[in-house]
Amino acid sequence: MKEKKLAVLIDADNVPYAHVKEMLNEIAKYGNPTIKRIYADWTKPTVSGWKNILLENAITPIQQYSYTTGKNSSDSALIIDAMDLLYSKKVDGFCIVSSDSDFTRLATRLREAAMFVIGIGEKKTPQPFITACDKFIYIEILKKAKEADSDGKSTKSKNSKNDAELDADTTSVSKIDKNLIKLIKESIDDVSDENGWAFLGTLGNYIIKKKTDFDPRNYGFPKLFPLIKKINKFEIEEKVTGENNIRHIYIKNK
Repeated sequence: MKEKKLAVLIDADNVPYAHVKEMLNEIAKYGNPTIKRIYADWTKPTVSGWKNILLENAITPIQQYSYTTGKNSSDSALIIDAMDLLYSKKVDGFCIVSSDSDFTRLATRLREAAMFVIGIGEKKTPQPFITACDKFIYIEILKKAKEADSDGKSTKSKNSKNDAELDADTTSVSKIDKNLIKLIKESIDDVSDENGWAFLGTLGNYIIKKKTDFDPRNYGFPKLFPLIKKINKFEIEEKVTGENNIRHIYIKNK
């Protein structure tokens, strides 16, 4: 399968610079970030923290002067560049890094043109922008991943447990609640076979289509399977097939 070429467009005024490396690693899961641009008025001291980060990660800074006080001209520059890239047909998708709802219409327009759109922003990001993306990722979970990697004891502790024993982190950006359980149950009903069993991979993709910011990491779990096991309201069946003993997991409502 051909790898997607992605344009990464960053709104420097609306995201922190501390976790850019983690953002780019996350984006690489979905495709090759062939274009990386960041937008700001670089004459302002408030964005000075970005400068070393740009050099380390080969991100091109785009200068946009603030012509009017209180107005974010960087938004307009980002939107114009996105449309130019869309019509140039140089990329297969976009990653818009911002917590600003001003990019909601842009994300919608790009998806109308059959572009794959990822959003990355903080938990405070307004829902309309989140919904407008194919997939939305919270910066907070990338921050947690960085902290776990830097803490050898934490990593060793988690590795000593199996999937069923992994507990949700108390600092997760979302909590397991009745809305999550309802989402999973209804999704199983929608994609299950005549016997009520849903293939885990199909289920995960379907849930993201219904709720673009869904991510097991939001609840402190690395994958969907340990999250479902923790909820303990579903039947689970594992089948091992083929010469390579490939494991297929199916889920059913109790």
